[in-house]
Amino acid sequence: MFAQKVIDAVTAADPNGGARRRVLFQSVGVDPDAPVDPKQMVPDTDYYALCERVVREDPHGASVPIRVGSSMRCDDYGAFGLAWKSAIDLRGSYQRAERYARVLTSVSTYECVAEDGRFFMTLNRTGARHLGMRLSNEQTIVAVTQISREVAQGPFSPDAVYFKHSAPDDISAHESYFGCPVHYGADRDAIEVSRDYLFAPNKLGDPSISAFFDSHMEKEIAELPEAQELDGRVRSLVSRALSEGVPNVADVAGRLGLSARTLQRRLAAQGHAFQDLVDEARQDLAVRLLRRTDYALAEIAFLTGFAEQSAFTRAFKRWRGETPANFRRAVQHG
Repeated sequence: MFAQKVIDAVTAADPNGGARRRVLFQSVGVDPDAPVDPKQMVPDTDYYALCERVVREDPHGASVPIRVGSSMRCDDYGAFGLAWKSAIDLRGSYQRAERYARVLTSVSTYECVAEDGRFFMTLNRTGARHLGMRLSNEQTIVAVTQISREVAQGPFSPDAVYFKHSAPDDISAHESYFGCPVHYGADRDAIEVSRDYLFAPNKLGDPSISAFFDSHMEKEIAELPEAQELDGRVRSLVSRALSEGVPNVADVAGRLGLSARTLQRRLAAQGHAFQDLVDEARQDLAVRLLRRTDYALAEIAFLTGFAEQSAFTRAFKRWRGETPANFRRAVQHG
C-alpha cells in the first residue's frame, strides 16, 4: 500500500505513467496488475530504494515525501485506520499506533512521549540512515500529521516537527505543509502536539466502536507470524552483541525501534527485567560455547562480555553451581 502511494504520487501527471508504474511496482516485487493488498509486505531495503529512485527522477523530488504522506487517509490502513479513527481522542489514536503498528510494518514502532509537559508522537525505526530511510521517515511523519488532521475536531497543526537527519536543500514544502517550525538534526523523528489537541475528542470517537476495533486488532496482532516474544528478541540481540561488550538497555531498545523506557515498560508488563535477560543471554551463550567448541576459557569469557576470566568463572558458578572447567569436563565425559 505504501509503495502504491509513492508510485501514484510520481506518476499521476506522467503521460507515460502506465509503463513507468509497471517498472516501479516490479522493482519492489509487486505484480502491477494485481489488486493492492495492504497486508502484503515488501522488504524495507526495496522500499527505501524505491523512495530514492523516485526522488532522484522527479524534478520536484524534495516534495515527494510531502505528496506521499499527505495522500494517506485512515481508510487506507484498513482495520488499523478504523481503530485510529474511532479512538476517543488523539492520544487514544496515538496509543493504538503504539500497540498495533506491527500489522503495518516490522521495522518501525511508535511512541507517545510526555516530557516536562510537552507531548511527542515519535517514530522509531532501526537501520542505517541512508537517503531512502530518511525519505520514508519524512513520509511517515507527514502521514501521521495527515490522519491526525482527518480525525481532529478542528484544524490540526503540530507545535513543531523534528527529524534526526539533516535538512534537504529545499524545505519550503515541509514548512508549508506542517505550518510550524521544522527542526532537522534533532534527537528524534516526531511531531510535538499540544495538550489541547491531544485530549480533544476525535470527530468520530466512540467508546463501543473503539472497543470493537481494539478487539479486532488484538486478534490480528496475535495472528502475526512472530517467532519470538519480546524477551526472546532481547536475549538474541544481547547474545549477538556480547563479543563487543555487554550492551545497555538503550542500545538494545534502539535495535528494536523502541526507547529504553518503552522497552523496560513492555518487559516489565511481561514479567521480565532487562538485566535478568542480559544475564540469561550470557549464561546461554557460555553454555553453548563450552558444549560445542574447544575455545579456551579466556576466549569464552571475552565472547560473553567479561573483561577477565576470573569474573566469568565467578558468574558461571553463580549460574550453574560449578566452574566452567568442571562443566566442560562433565559434558565431555557425559
